Amino acid sequence: MKHQEVDVLVVGSGAGGLSTAVSAAHRGLKVIVAEKESVFGGTTARSGGWSWIPNNAPGKRAGVEDSVDKARAYLKHETGDHYDSAKVEAFLEAGPKAVDFFENKTALQFDLGPTFSDYHPTAPGGLDGGRSIVARPFDGRDLGKEIKRLRPPLREITVLGMMIGSGKELLHFFNVTRSPISALFVTGLVAKFARDVTFHGRSMRLMNGNALIARLAKSCFDKNVPIWTSSPVKSLLRNDDGSIKGAIVNRPDGPVEIIARKGVVLAAGGFPQDAVRRKELMPHAPSGHEHVSPAPPGNTGDGLRLAESAGASIKTDLPNSAAWVPVSRPPMGNGLLGTFPHFVDRSKPGVIAVTRSGKRFVNEAQSYHDFCQAMVKRCREEDGPDGELAAWFVADHRTFRKYGLGFAKPAPVPYKSLIKQGYLIQGKTIRDLAEQIGADPAQMERTVAEFNKHAVKGEDPEFGKGSTAYNRSLGDPDHKPNPCVAPVKKGPFYAVRLYVGDLGTFAGMKTNEYSQVLSEDGKPIGGLYAAGNDAASIMGGNYPGGGITLGPALTFGYIAARHMAGANS
Repeated sequence: MKHQEVDVLVVGSGAGGLSTAVSAAHRGLKVIVAEKESVFGGTTARSGGWSWIPNNAPGKRAGVEDSVDKARAYLKHETGDHYDSAKVEAFLEAGPKAVDFFENKTALQFDLGPTFSDYHPTAPGGLDGGRSIVARPFDGRDLGKEIKRLRPPLREITVLGMMIGSGKELLHFFNVTRSPISALFVTGLVAKFARDVTFHGRSMRLMNGNALIARLAKSCFDKNVPIWTSSPVKSLLRNDDGSIKGAIVNRPDGPVEIIARKGVVLAAGGFPQDAVRRKELMPHAPSGHEHVSPAPPGNTGDGLRLAESAGASIKTDLPNSAAWVPVSRPPMGNGLLGTFPHFVDRSKPGVIAVTRSGKRFVNEAQSYHDFCQAMVKRCREEDGPDGELAAWFVADHRTFRKYGLGFAKPAPVPYKSLIKQGYLIQGKTIRDLAEQIGADPAQMERTVAEFNKHAVKGEDPEFGKGSTAYNRSLGDPDHKPNPCVAPVKKGPFYAVRLYVGDLGTFAGMKTNEYSQVLSEDGKPIGGLYAAGNDAASIMGGNYPGGGITLGPALTFGYIAARHMAGANS
């Protein structure tokens, strides 16, 4: 067997893994990143790429008034009984330092989402914007030949493979048929995309999570940190005292024994594709197969199993084991179904959600995590603990063609094939639509009539859609008086079925404020660290804001590297 020595071995190449690798390399440590799949980037490369970090530099530059006290109060409110003071303090102390480090020492640069509100902005310490930052767009050509190994974005949320930024850019796409300026803007992006596909086989204008990973990877390569792909970690190597001294990595040309002098960092993406652990920790998936995740297929809980083999303790008592998101299942060809996460359409005016009862059950513009919790609760109330979880987004023709509905894109993109394939359900009337989706026709007519009575005035007295800064940030700012509310009134009408999916798992290894993995007795396991979704979330099973997985992933990766290097700051 081949043998190699390094300071740090990182298992996994998402934000948690690569942030650790970059931070360690800049502190003079020799690092190898081992990635199970043939491409690097993990779930991060498929994500929106937002990072929630209070008191960040982009926010300060924009004049955002935040403070450690405000952020602490907000996290205490959001995490409830699962508030971990030591880890929260570590996050609040190191988060801004991590952002400064990446912006000043690496290729990673951030832009602020000034109107990207906390998800519960009216809670103590909540803000209407300033804590969520996103990686600046990146030219993929700067990765050179390594661009071929970058995991592509989630196909379902691209336009023919083209990534679209949030905010003003997304609004241009919604207004492409109504505004000459928007049409010109979109035409320019499509032309650049066509050029890239012709010469490079994919878009070189990297956005969102793809840009975050590309920038981190570029920073790794700049510091001579190799990212080994198709290289799963088979087992951990232990010293006589139980501490970790390295691992066996299965390289394409054979196994390699890696001795990691400073530590092994597990950042393998949690367990969203592990049916066994899903069965154990996701009540809505009694067999483990009812749950649908847009995470990469390789995120099967390898990191957690490696940790358990070393005696690690896994935190499983959070009220939610994952970050929930409503997803739909569009046809992707060859009989395969995709997984489309509904981030934006929920908030648009004229979109409502119903269950089989024909009733609404939630403020549709609340966070996707809150939406799914409400969906499960209502379905269980209506159909019992063993009933099928089923809900639908509903819109009229005007709303659908203006904003799209799930995978079905707005005008001028054709949509009839999605009706034939059963993804998009069309009804001439609300009653017709209700009958097709199996909802109570009379009740659904009453629901829409009652909603419309108030919606014509921009009001939603039942659930308050559009009542918070977060609601409004994803609505249509040109729709008055409420950017999230409009009647559902002119047929034909459309529906898309929803399932419970996730954006990453919350349950994971117990770690301390230094990112060290803890054993069953609560003591650190020497030489073993965790970052990203392999580590239990510090958010207490809740979802306080956009980027609460990636923000801590970047921060605790930075913290792990700092600790392995023996530094205090």
